[in-house]
Amino acid sequence: MSRDRITQPGYVEDVVAAVAALGGAGTNGQTVIGISGLQGSGKSTLAARIVAAATRNGRNALALSIDDFYLGRAARARLARDVHPLLATRGVPGTHDVGLLLRTLDDLRNASVARPMLVPRFDKGLDTRLPPSRWRRIGAAPDLVIVEGWCIGVPPQPRAALLRPVNRLERDEDAAARWRGWVNDQLAQSYVPLWQRLDRLVLLQPPAYSVVRRWRDEQEHALRKRRAPHALTPAALQRFLMHYERLSRHALQTLPALADLRVVLDAQRRVRRIVGGA
Repeated sequence: MSRDRITQPGYVEDVVAAVAALGGAGTNGQTVIGISGLQGSGKSTLAARIVAAATRNGRNALALSIDDFYLGRAARARLARDVHPLLATRGVPGTHDVGLLLRTLDDLRNASVARPMLVPRFDKGLDTRLPPSRWRRIGAAPDLVIVEGWCIGVPPQPRAALLRPVNRLERDEDAAARWRGWVNDQLAQSYVPLWQRLDRLVLLQPPAYSVVRRWRDEQEHALRKRRAPHALTPAALQRFLMHYERLSRHALQTLPALADLRVVLDAQRRVRRIVGGA
């Protein structure tokens, strides 16, 4: 499926239809679709719309965000002490509890009213995972699960690509490439089983990496507006995004060839075309 016209504001219906056309029966009746896209690209909104459309069509659907599986501040502080100080900042591969996400997918197959499953929640304002008493309770096994996140499906880089820093954070604080090497190893080892669980991969494809800071600042502005204690100032956000820059650029280079469906966006997040599907 390819559409050259801008489909705003009705693009969601086009994308939902394209995702539905992907098909792809999953394991034990559970289909898992990954939505990958850089920060601020609209992954959560699209996931919610797909779930709503699937529900209207009689399916039991659920959206998960990889962000809800971030390690909390204390766990990241241990990584910062034991591996590299830059791991205190959430975001890169190795700062998620991938095992918990995989167990959640497994447990959701058996969710019922008698045995509800709990889905973790992470509070970015507090920068930590909420206690289980505040997790979502799921009382029925979903047959469609959407997993969305900024690094979904991203493959590891070749070792040689890690040698040259991509920004001043890497140049000044990871001169020996120990942090980015460890992150790349986590991507190659811990995250591969998760990518293998995806029956289909959908990519929200921006025009260039340069739009990411503006898109991400729109999200952070909402946290600043409600005076969240760990909301980032514009200067702090610039540093924060440097943690993501390497793999974000790598995702832009590699994921278009790996995705089953590409939703090509312009700088205003309007859809220019939808490529892939049946």
